[in-house]
Amino acid sequence: MPSSDGPLLCLEGVSKSFGGVTVLSQISLGIRRGEFMTFLGPSGCGKTTTLRIIAGFEAPETGRVVLAGGDITALAPYRRDVHTVFQHYALFPHYTVFENVAFGLRIRKTPEAEVDKRVREALALVKLGGFEGRRTTQLSGGQMQRIALARALVGRPSLLLLDEPLGALDLKLRKEMQLELKALQRRLGITFVYVTHDQEEAMTMSDRIAVFNHGRIEQLGTPAEIYERPKTSFVADFIGAANILTARILEVRGGRVRLKLEDSVELEFLSEDPPGAEAGARVKVAIRPERIAVHYHGHGPAPEGSVRFPGALAENVYLGNASQIFLKPFGDGGKTLLAVSMDAQHRAGREPGSQVWAEVRAQDILLLEPAVEWPSAATPAATSCA
Repeated sequence: MPSSDGPLLCLEGVSKSFGGVTVLSQISLGIRRGEFMTFLGPSGCGKTTTLRIIAGFEAPETGRVVLAGGDITALAPYRRDVHTVFQHYALFPHYTVFENVAFGLRIRKTPEAEVDKRVREALALVKLGGFEGRRTTQLSGGQMQRIALARALVGRPSLLLLDEPLGALDLKLRKEMQLELKALQRRLGITFVYVTHDQEEAMTMSDRIAVFNHGRIEQLGTPAEIYERPKTSFVADFIGAANILTARILEVRGGRVRLKLEDSVELEFLSEDPPGAEAGARVKVAIRPERIAVHYHGHGPAPEGSVRFPGALAENVYLGNASQIFLKPFGDGGKTLLAVSMDAQHRAGREPGSQVWAEVRAQDILLLEPAVEWPSAATPAATSCA
């Protein structure tokens, strides 16, 4: 688990543009010692550029990069206590596994006895002891990924950067390597900064996730915080599946918010400091698919604290261990809701158009902040280096 000490790495007001196009705007972020931090977001959101600035491959136009209390903004990559693992590994095909892992140590003129010791230790860490004499052309994709990791770890960096290192692997191997990487990071206690566009990968491995959007950090938090309490429509929709609906606030009283979904279904719930919550305001809300219960019979009023409303079944997709249920509760012109159920009753075929009832607990309604307009909006609240 990450240390409670101050941050190992601090980005302070980092900005970057290419060809007059801003790709990073005032990024400020603290990364703790021993933390597994993931930069998550779609292509072009700025996450890889941020990683390259930390590594020293790109220079920021504004701001500073501070590592272990020292300003490294102007340092060359090889002078930083930082190593990088790339998606395509960048291994030398004419070298053996041993020579690939030893390369950086030999460049730094490490004594050969120390090189031998540390290379074998690094290979043992990634479960490739005994592969020292093989050529990289004799390795599988997963083995090459481990060699690239060993080559980065052999230098014993305080910070390891990983730029979509599992992207070239097949799905099954990628899932296996996710667990191995997290276990290795915990065992070594090295700070990892990991870049990915894969939400499941980020949720599986991270201590915290920084969700990037249009060159800014839209939300920063633990996987549970990001999933359970997304702040914006973008985060709610990007992390897992979410039904994003419009709502009109009818009343705000003592922390309780009464609103009407899609100008149709009325409900009331508690909200701590609800963003933009004033009577008459139009807001966005999110409901996770697994939080919607679907019934084929009304069975009277909903339980206290829940709301139940009728709709028509649009589609029932059987997935083996679960069913995806698409329903239209707001009429032909309204949005279709997605529900996910593990209940066996939903595995039997139901005809599209069948009457159904959707039931949602008020506590599962997520009231979102107003949509963020880039680049004019204020910097999101993910700026502390503490």
